[in-house]
Amino acid sequence: MIMNNLGTTKYIIHAELIADGYVEKHDVIGAIFGQTEGLLGDELDLKELQKSGRIGRIDVELTNINGKSIAKITVPSSLDKIETSILAATLETIDRVGPCVATVKVVDIEDIRKKKREYIIERAKEILKQLMSNIDVNTIIEEVKESVRMGEIIEYGPEKLPAGPAVDISDDIIVVEGRADVLNLLRCGFKNVIAVEGTSVPKTIIELSKKKIVTIFTDGDRGGELILKELLQVCDVDFIARAPPGKEVEELSKKEIIKCLRSKIPVEHFLTQQLCSEKNRDKLEYEKFLYAADNNNNNTNVDIISTVKTDSDIENNIEKYPQTLKHIKYKKYYEKFVNLKDSEVLVIYNGEEKIVNLNELISNISHYDLFDAIIIKGTVNQKLVDILYEKTNLIFCNDAKIIKKPANLRIISFGDLNA
Repeated sequence: MIMNNLGTTKYIIHAELIADGYVEKHDVIGAIFGQTEGLLGDELDLKELQKSGRIGRIDVELTNINGKSIAKITVPSSLDKIETSILAATLETIDRVGPCVATVKVVDIEDIRKKKREYIIERAKEILKQLMSNIDVNTIIEEVKESVRMGEIIEYGPEKLPAGPAVDISDDIIVVEGRADVLNLLRCGFKNVIAVEGTSVPKTIIELSKKKIVTIFTDGDRGGELILKELLQVCDVDFIARAPPGKEVEELSKKEIIKCLRSKIPVEHFLTQQLCSEKNRDKLEYEKFLYAADNNNNNTNVDIISTVKTDSDIENNIEKYPQTLKHIKYKKYYEKFVNLKDSEVLVIYNGEEKIVNLNELISNISHYDLFDAIIIKGTVNQKLVDILYEKTNLIFCNDAKIIKKPANLRIISFGDLNA
């Protein structure tokens, strides 16, 4: 706390006055000046000391209780230690306030310079901390590196694309999304880098891809996927590298960048992965599911998948291929099941769908009406069946571990084939 309104004060005298009767504040002030006047000569007379500013404003806090008056007196002093002690002792000679007998006791003499020194020490610590935090060597280093990088970055081609100085002389180049990515790779020592600067691929990049070995290095988000797809359509790409999911190239550390570039994959490998993981993924998973539907592990299921198209086809062949056709019938539910996360539940009622947490469903089950179906990404046990069977007659799940199933309830287990 900053020491305000103390001026040249060195000490503060704290005294307590007790009067046997009712007195007021001005009575106490009058007694202090009146009864100390002339005791110590002009040199230590309170009025003279106040005029010269060597004694500050005398403050009195007065309380009247049960016919007695108690006053707390504070006297600021800029006198030396000896003179202040004499003045404090003089206050104790006061024996009457107005018509009442009184006593004064000096409680403490506070050394303001000590308080000031403590304040100075604490404040100096705070100031030093601020100074130390402002002197950040790493920040200075980064600023110097940034200025070097800014000096290295060039504008390449008619589109003036941000690029490193080695794009022309290198046999291979790294194509990134934006200027910040170029700067980050320059910081890590990669000078053969150039930015697309948008989703529309510049002609300069297309021409470079025909002459050089090209590695596409994009952010690990949806935007990075879109730019990558655009580049693959118009450029001759050799390798693909991606930032970790949810991260951007511009925020990666040197170690992370090196790791991503070392883990780059040939474009042919990437395209094969995409083929399996995108449009064909659900189909492949579902065919795998149907293969396992019957226990004979032959190609009969594949034939049935290709020939059975309608609900009537299913009914006509249900006795011959019970498991396979049952699962074809529930294909739409399986596709919804695959898209759920662990412990998520999809409830279907009146044609509407809603995804909820399993615990939430159990807690609020009494608030729901009857469901058309419940799809659970997890194992259904006996306890769960006992809770849900009155709300639906159709449950889909990963696996079912139950002892007793109600007669009106169907439980379809998809197993762990989506994993």
